[in-house]
Amino acid sequence: MSALPRDIAAAQALPVAPSAAMAPAAGWTQRHGLRLSVLGLLLVICGLVPVLNLVVPAGSALHMSDYAVALIAKIMCYAICALAMDLIWGYTGILSLGHGVFFALGGYAMGMYLMRQIGRDGNYQSDLPDFMVFLDWKKLPWHWAFSDSFAATLVFIVAVPGLLAFVFGFFAFRSRIKGVYFSIITQAMTFATMLLFFRNETGFGGNNGFTDFKRILGIAIARPSTRMTLFVITGCTLLAFYLLARWLVASKFGRVLQALRDAESRVMFTGYDPLRYKLSIWVISAVMCGIAGALYVPQVGIINPSEMSPAASIEIAIWTAVGGRASLVGPIVGAFFVNGAKSWFTQAFPEFWLYFLGALFIAVTLFLPQGIIGLVSRRKKEERA
Repeated sequence: MSALPRDIAAAQALPVAPSAAMAPAAGWTQRHGLRLSVLGLLLVICGLVPVLNLVVPAGSALHMSDYAVALIAKIMCYAICALAMDLIWGYTGILSLGHGVFFALGGYAMGMYLMRQIGRDGNYQSDLPDFMVFLDWKKLPWHWAFSDSFAATLVFIVAVPGLLAFVFGFFAFRSRIKGVYFSIITQAMTFATMLLFFRNETGFGGNNGFTDFKRILGIAIARPSTRMTLFVITGCTLLAFYLLARWLVASKFGRVLQALRDAESRVMFTGYDPLRYKLSIWVISAVMCGIAGALYVPQVGIINPSEMSPAASIEIAIWTAVGGRASLVGPIVGAFFVNGAKSWFTQAFPEFWLYFLGALFIAVTLFLPQGIIGLVSRRKKEERA
């Protein structure tokens, strides 16, 4: 009995746990606070940028220039690619260095439609695109069929990257190619496709690609309302893809993908077929990049084979790694951070940008394996502790 007072004192000294009603709410806030902050910021951007650009006078300090609007729209397209990369790399453990191909194919599908929309307003006043007239082409090649139809273009934007991804992924995954070998063959696919599109005889504009777009759906692209509509559509598409990705990784399908990432042989022994799961997420990821490319082209105003360069695909992986793999919100943050830094560096210190990018990737690899999001989460845990 003499020990009882000491026990009571020790119990009183223990930290008081939150009530049962408060604990779930606090845990939910801790888990989802950063995610909701990023999504809320995206919603604010989609709603606020059009107002700052169209309503606020040009002389005001709050006015957002057309250049800034185009830059944010371009980065949002890149963020979709980073999100797609996170699904295949962060959650499935497959590092692709070929996603730039899918992005460019979606862009070329949209670019072909936009070139047909020019009509006779080109330099040569011909029904053919200017580059075809310059090369003395007499008619459109067969693969330009239906390129004047917006509905068919929407189908091509999804079908062309998806079909290439399906064929490539089927043979690669069936052969159980994985790891660095898979990364190498995706890089080879990227390089081969880029060389194909550089050739004038393929009918894709050669090294110049497509540019000088005039209209989309008969509406002038240069109109402020058109640019803002494309901007808002891009932001909404990014949010929709994020919600889709969140639903996928939280489902049974997503749990199997993560199991394949961590222990593929064990998953096979339990009766699951890795080919179907890998191929499915691979095609979904490719289609997301294709749609991002289609949104990118009318807002940036050009598409050429440089979008298929090996460096472009590597940059997508860098955005994902810097932001934080297997987090979904991390790649979005990484795309904005890296491309925002690129925009500033290429203006202020253009000769140092590549050095900065290399140093950033090395630093993330050595000191921040979970990226920016991992660093923020760790700091929050330390503060709570």
